[in-house]
Amino acid sequence: MTNTMLLIPIIVPAILALLIFLSSKKYPLIVQSLSVIGVTINLILSIFMFNKNSNFDAAWGGFGIDFSLRLYQFSSFILLAVSCFAFLIVIYSLVFMKGHKNEKLFYAYLLLTVALVSGAVLANNLVVMLFFWEGLLATLFGMIMTGGKSVYPTAVKAFILSAVADFCLMLGVGMTISLAGGVSKMDAIHQLPMTFWGGFAFILLMIGAMAKAGSMPFHSWIPDAADDAPLPFMAFLPAALEKLLGIYFLARISLDLFDFKPGTSISIIMMTIGAITILLAVMMALIQKDFKRLLSYHAISQVGYMILGIGTALPVGIVGGLFHMINHAMYKSCLFLTGGSVEKQTGTTDLNKLGGLGRKMPITFICFLVAAAAISGVPPFNGFFSKELIFDGALESGAIFYIAAVLGAFFTAASFLKLGHTVFLGKQTTQTKKVKESSWPMLLPMTIIASGCILFGVYNTLPLQHLIEPILGNRLEHTNAGLPHNWMLVLISSIVLVLAFLNHLYGIKRTGKSIGAVDHIHYAPGLKTIYKYAELRYFDPYNIGLNIINIGSEISYYIDRAIDWVYNSFIVWLVNILSVWSRKIYNGSQSVFVGWPLAGVIVIIIIAITTR
Repeated sequence: MTNTMLLIPIIVPAILALLIFLSSKKYPLIVQSLSVIGVTINLILSIFMFNKNSNFDAAWGGFGIDFSLRLYQFSSFILLAVSCFAFLIVIYSLVFMKGHKNEKLFYAYLLLTVALVSGAVLANNLVVMLFFWEGLLATLFGMIMTGGKSVYPTAVKAFILSAVADFCLMLGVGMTISLAGGVSKMDAIHQLPMTFWGGFAFILLMIGAMAKAGSMPFHSWIPDAADDAPLPFMAFLPAALEKLLGIYFLARISLDLFDFKPGTSISIIMMTIGAITILLAVMMALIQKDFKRLLSYHAISQVGYMILGIGTALPVGIVGGLFHMINHAMYKSCLFLTGGSVEKQTGTTDLNKLGGLGRKMPITFICFLVAAAAISGVPPFNGFFSKELIFDGALESGAIFYIAAVLGAFFTAASFLKLGHTVFLGKQTTQTKKVKESSWPMLLPMTIIASGCILFGVYNTLPLQHLIEPILGNRLEHTNAGLPHNWMLVLISSIVLVLAFLNHLYGIKRTGKSIGAVDHIHYAPGLKTIYKYAELRYFDPYNIGLNIINIGSEISYYIDRAIDWVYNSFIVWLVNILSVWSRKIYNGSQSVFVGWPLAGVIVIIIIAITTR
């Protein structure tokens, strides 16, 4: 292959996106055709480019900043994943987005996102990577806005939270280049020492990577987008591409750019963020009464496992984190697609209005079961094996991190038992009685992804040995997932799943309905109050920031009024008073006129003498 071929995954979707922007929405077939052509070309090319090595360099910005792209095992793997998901989402959207008022814009932003993500993945220069990375701010805003004018606050929220994290990334890139002696090419930067400034630069880069992946505290736009944005957007960006890009870059800085070691303060910080993200997000997912909103919180929670795995800095944890990255992109996309199938056929994702769809939509139900089992860590599905690797690394790094990960697995299983039982096994409602299965363009993508969840589980050596483990090279130690290596962890995970099932049965018996299966947790003493404040968004970082800004605005307002009063009222009053006094003092007498200056001179002389 020629070096210039590396430009095709960037240029082709970008040009086709431009053509869609310029086309008329009166001809949706043209828009759909261009979209299918774009993702098909990228898919075919990424298959051809997989596991190959190539570099492209061209003069660009001066000061050593070349337009540098690099294709190697890791980047080719992510590029292939991006192309596969983009292709499947476009096929799915041909039905879901048909007739949508912003269908044209959705496809245009989707292709532009593919181009930018491909550029960020292939970029071999930190500044070039930053160029593509920042471009995703615009497409994120645009794709959310395809939901209509009412979603503007959500789009702004997503933009601001992402922009704050990206600002940290910019600072981190600048510091990293400085620490590397002015070198900005990523393959020329090796294991920078974790000094004070090195650690600071790593943390800034880490913030940018984790925020892109959807980690706390830059997460709160995702559940809002689930309410407002078109569902294919959720399956495309928060569930798949952003996880792939964010975790890819987090792995790059941890494995290549910096000397990241187990047991260090940076490692503990990263694992702590991962553990907190797992628990807090899954606790919020547990109580949701909307299909899409529940999935959105799990999209946040699951990234915590990836961060925890990579944060261990142990080969088993890193492999587990990367394996979980691709597994999550698979089963979470599939889950969102099943949610879209339900929404398209019933017109709602409100769990109170759903029930008994398993008989009406059997293929959607089967795909949901597979994906739900995978995310819950049920063997032999793919999520089980990646979680066991992360559990292994977490336990080696500290029992507290392992306990957090296991608790997260319990609540994940509990929430999907509630979701699946309510939507597919519950009693039919007036809204679901006349429902039928979705059409094949919607079923095909979710069926393919569900099959992948089975394949990557039963034959987990396939992705591990051919996709994940080569990334670590000679740093690899052991990555045996499941029996017989870590049978004790497998036993504990199995017990956790059984406990989640028993908890589900208890909740149904207590409330008499599947949607109330976790109410005893939701309204437990102590948790009830915390949940209340969480649902009122008291803990939302975005709202906290707005409140701080509002308080600052109030304080600034009163300071401004005070300054205005000093200059416009107090000074005027003081001048008037002094004018009156001066008129009384200077009454026209020559002796008074001479006396006051003389007295002033005497006072000055006395002060000068006494202060010597």
